[in-house]
Amino acid sequence: MKRLIIVTTILCTVVLIIPTMLVMFSSPTSETTVSTTQVEGNEQQPVIPDYNPEEDISIAVYRSQSEQVETVPLEQYVMGVVASEMPVNFELEALKAQALTARTFIIQQMLNPSTDIKLPDEAIVTDTVTHQVYQNDTELKNKWGQDFDKNMEKIALAVLSTKGEVLTYENEPITAAFFSTSNGYTENSEDYWQNSIPYLRSVESPWDQSSPRSSAEKVISITEFEEKLGIEMPEDGSVGTVVARTDGGRVAKVKIGGKEFTGRDIRDRLELDSSDFHWQRHNNQIVIRTRGWGHGVGMSQYGADGMAKEGRTYKDILNHYYQGVSIQSHEPFVAKLTAKSE
Repeated sequence: MKRLIIVTTILCTVVLIIPTMLVMFSSPTSETTVSTTQVEGNEQQPVIPDYNPEEDISIAVYRSQSEQVETVPLEQYVMGVVASEMPVNFELEALKAQALTARTFIIQQMLNPSTDIKLPDEAIVTDTVTHQVYQNDTELKNKWGQDFDKNMEKIALAVLSTKGEVLTYENEPITAAFFSTSNGYTENSEDYWQNSIPYLRSVESPWDQSSPRSSAEKVISITEFEEKLGIEMPEDGSVGTVVARTDGGRVAKVKIGGKEFTGRDIRDRLELDSSDFHWQRHNNQIVIRTRGWGHGVGMSQYGADGMAKEGRTYKDILNHYYQGVSIQSHEPFVAKLTAKSE
């Protein structure tokens, strides 16, 4: 009887061990997809999808410091933009959303080059906020130091997990506007620019309160205030009267010293963080308090990160900030660009 118990125990142990060994020594699949994961200890780490830069279209970027044109494969360019435009410690889904805005912007720019800024013939964009900020690996190594490899791995995962995806409206790439921090709402496009764009509508963005730039204060002398606005301050001690605010709560129109300005005028001339401002006059100074940072149109970056922290995906984020858009492959647009160049 005792011998039978021992044999039974051994058999049970073998049955339990064999499946484990099969899992341990089975070969991984040779195909890499976005959903593939590798296991390290108890943690699942996403695998960066394969990418061959030689098969990608090229972006000609005018480097403002060197005054040279740098040619970069599309997805590597998008990595350089995401790494420059959004904090790398943001959630992965927020970085993915930023990747789509960057890729959509450059595809649209290549299809419809703007003529406002003169660039060398072969360049399509600058590396500044005029278009989108771009830094190459050398510059990012200087910026991040020993964290470069870790940070670039995260950026590459965000970009290549969304490889080739762009935002479209009625089958055309959108104007993928974005900014840092809202005042709790985004802006309608026509409240900052001239045109009403159907997918750039004012939406709630309550997540931005965590941003270090959710509020700010600026103090300007009355002399400087008058010079920059070309006005004379009222003698009654007031600053000016806000006539109207936008759907997003920013200043639409304000009257000062008999002149009328838009909120954008004031923001630009006084170099304020936002056009959502309140001001007071104290002796010979104007104290201006602002909420938010940026023009307010499109995707809020801190809002995107806040949504991602709540478990929302990059698609959730983009569909919130860009109304009625679709996410599709850039292939038909690349085909147009290729046909143009032949």
